[in-house]
Amino acid sequence: MKKSIIAGIFLSTLVSVQAQNYWKNKVGTTGKVILTNAKTGEKFADKGKAQFAEFIQPKETDVCVFIDPDFKYQKLIGIGGAITDASAETFYKLPKNKQQEIMEAYYGKTGIGYNLVRTNMNSCDFSSDTYTYVKEGDVDLKTYDISHDEKYKIPMIKAAQQMIGADKFLFYFSPWSPPAWMKSNKSMLKGGRLLDEYYQPWANYYVRFIQEYEKRGIPVWGLTIQNEPMATQTWESCIYTADEEAKFLRENLGPTLWKNNYKDKKVIIWDHNRDLMYQRATTTLQDPETAKYASGIGYHWYETWTKSKPLFNNIAETSRAFPDKFLIFTEGCKEQFDFTKIDEVSLGELYGRNMINDFNNGTSAWTDWNVLLDQTGGPNHVKNFCFAPIIADTRTGEVHYTYEYYYIGHLSKYIKTNAQRIGSTSNRDYILSTTFMNENGQLVSVVMNESDNDADVNLWIEGQSAKLLSPAHSIQTVLL
Repeated sequence: MKKSIIAGIFLSTLVSVQAQNYWKNKVGTTGKVILTNAKTGEKFADKGKAQFAEFIQPKETDVCVFIDPDFKYQKLIGIGGAITDASAETFYKLPKNKQQEIMEAYYGKTGIGYNLVRTNMNSCDFSSDTYTYVKEGDVDLKTYDISHDEKYKIPMIKAAQQMIGADKFLFYFSPWSPPAWMKSNKSMLKGGRLLDEYYQPWANYYVRFIQEYEKRGIPVWGLTIQNEPMATQTWESCIYTADEEAKFLRENLGPTLWKNNYKDKKVIIWDHNRDLMYQRATTTLQDPETAKYASGIGYHWYETWTKSKPLFNNIAETSRAFPDKFLIFTEGCKEQFDFTKIDEVSLGELYGRNMINDFNNGTSAWTDWNVLLDQTGGPNHVKNFCFAPIIADTRTGEVHYTYEYYYIGHLSKYIKTNAQRIGSTSNRDYILSTTFMNENGQLVSVVMNESDNDADVNLWIEGQSAKLLSPAHSIQTVLL
C-alpha cells in the first residue's frame, strides 16, 4: 500500500517536472501569427513571427495573456455547424462551383476544419414545411420514410462527410417535435407534451432514424433528446420537465438504444440555454440508472433576460458537477436577420466571445446553427430569420462570408480534435483568450480584442513573453 502511494507521488512529481520543462526547452522560440482585423479588412492574414524573450515578472500596467502548459483540462471533441433543411435547400439552389466553394470553406483542407454536423429529425423552424416520417397514428412505424431528407439534407451531409473523412466525421441529430398525433396539443408547433402512451413509439422513432441514416452510409455519433425542451415556440417544439426527460431516457430511449446495439451512441440531455443547464443536469442525472444512458449535456446561448451577460459560470458549475459527462454547445446564432448588416464585425465578436468563454469553462464540443442561409436569413416557415456564417444570395449566386465565419475559424481551423485545453488567462476584460495543445505538442493560443483601442499584449509563458499588437476589434491565432 505504502509502495503504491510513494510510486504515485513519484509519478505525479515526474509529470509535473516534465510539464514545467515544456517551455524552458523552447527558449527563444517564435510563434506564427494569423490575424483577422476589421479595421484593415484583413482575414486570416499571415502576420509573420512572434519572438519570445525572457520576461520574468510582468507589472500591473502590462497587458498580458498568461499561458501555463502545466495545467491541462478537457479535450476537444470537435467544432462544426448544423446542416438543416434551410442550409441544404439554399446550397442546392447555387451553381456547382459555389457549392464546391462552400464545401471547401467549411470541410476541405484549406477550410476552417469543421468535423461536427448536426441535423434535425422531423421538421424545425428552418424547414420550408412541417413534416414527419410516418403517417397519422402509425405507432408501429410501418410507414417510416425519410425520402424527404434524401432530396437536399442527406446529399449535403454526405458531401460534408466525404470531405471531412470517415475517421473525423461526427454526426448527431435533434428532434424539435414528435408527430402531432403523439402530443397533448395535437400540433407539432407551439409546445405541448409527449403523451405517456407514445413514450415507447417515440423512442423507437429515434432508432429508426439511426437505422435509415446508417443504411445510407451516414454513421450516427449522437443525438439530443429534445431541442429546447422548456420553450413553447411558434414553430416545432415540445415541452419536457427535468423529471419527464429523465423518465423518458431511463425507461424508454436509453433501454431501446441499448437493446438495438446502439450503446455507443452519445445521448445528450437538455439542449437548451445556459440559464437552466445546472438545474436540469442535477435533476435529470441524479438517478444513476438514468445517468448511465447519458454521455453529454448540451446547451444554447439564448438566455432569457441575460443576452448582454451570458451565464458562463453555469457551464463551469455543470462541468465540475459532472466530470464524466462532456459539455457540448449545440446551437447559437444571431437572430433578427438584416442583409445590410452582414459585414459587421459584431457578428464575429458574438461568436468569439462565446466560444472562448465556453471552452474556458469546460466545453468539449461546439456546434453553430445553420451553416448556410439565403439572402432572407431563411428559408424558415415561421419567418424566424437569422444570420449564418455564410449567406448566399440565391438570386445572383453570390456567396458572402460574414465575420462569424472568420472568428469561428480562428479556433476551428487550428485547434484539432483531441487537442487539450491548457491554463490560460487574461488580465484585461477586453482581451479574451483561450489556449489548446494539439496532440503533436503545438500550442494554439487565440487572442481577441473587442475594444475600440489597439493594445500591446504580452503573450507570457513560464518566464518568457512575445509582444503582440492586438488591434481594436480583431482576433488572432498564435501557433507555437
